[in-house]
Amino acid sequence: MKQVRVEEAVGMVLCHDITRIVPGEFKGRAFRKGHRVQTEDIPLLKNLGKEHLYVFELKEGWIHEDDAALRIARAAAGPGIALSDPAEGRVNLSAVDSGLLKVEVEALLRINSIEEIVFSTLHTNQQASAGRCVAGTRIIPLMTREEKIEEVEKICRESGPVVSVRPFRPLQVGIVTTGSEVYSGRIEDKFGPVLRTKFAELGCTVMGQVLVADEVEKTVAAIHGFLEGGAGLVAVTGGMSVDPDDQTPTAIRSAGGEVVSYGAPTFPGAMFMLAYIRGVPVVGLPGCVMYYRASVFDLTVPRIVAGETLTRADIVAMGHGGLCAGCAECRYPICSFGKGC
Repeated sequence: MKQVRVEEAVGMVLCHDITRIVPGEFKGRAFRKGHRVQTEDIPLLKNLGKEHLYVFELKEGWIHEDDAALRIARAAAGPGIALSDPAEGRVNLSAVDSGLLKVEVEALLRINSIEEIVFSTLHTNQQASAGRCVAGTRIIPLMTREEKIEEVEKICRESGPVVSVRPFRPLQVGIVTTGSEVYSGRIEDKFGPVLRTKFAELGCTVMGQVLVADEVEKTVAAIHGFLEGGAGLVAVTGGMSVDPDDQTPTAIRSAGGEVVSYGAPTFPGAMFMLAYIRGVPVVGLPGCVMYYRASVFDLTVPRIVAGETLTRADIVAMGHGGLCAGCAECRYPICSFGKGC
């Protein structure tokens, strides 16, 4: 470090805190250690009685924490991500619009394995609302060797975006609700209102809901009706168990569904089915979706709406973290449910 006149310190980095005292009003830090002196700081520094400052002298090949954080964030950010200005050496990455957060976990591990580099994210594959902070980065010391930042940039070039937010597609959704008791009017349908709310949160529109009895032919006809009407996703509710009267899985297959999985290692939501008919996803939703705030729906459908084609391997991976803890007050997604996949 070295001592310089205040007027000569613009662009240099403070190596100590500077305190400001206003008798009876304020006593605290006016400038923090690591602050890069700006032209507009000079009058206040002079008013604080500072004629000279002790500053760090950045040598060639070294980089200040603010510049380092910005370079890391810019290298790692993908589509749908906005960067904050540096604040105390940290840069935040936030979602521009609502969508599905995607994190390249292996690349993230490589970045954090570089000494002095810190990069933290939310879990991948969760919904992110517009403006939500999804990641943050900084270096630990006030400055670091530029070669460390170049290594981060190299990892990002190799992996592609480390953090991105895929926008939800405004799909037209058809709902087929099975069950003789609902079809006949003996009990009120509860599935429709729940799904309308959930799909609206994903930016989708429910184009209609058809009630059918537990009959394969009528369920098939309802599915085909929505597909012919341009549905981008069909949700079939009820009748997903292995009881003889529950015909929904059979109906989805009979409609031409190429089944990815019948069953998911998630609780709630084990009796879930995912199939594709001519490229259009068809989901068989068990009853738990109706009365649990978070279920297999929230681990699968947002990914589908964001444009992902889920595979059997994707479903299998949901076992790690797929158990809802059954908290007295549900705070999903601020919990462990679905965070392992």
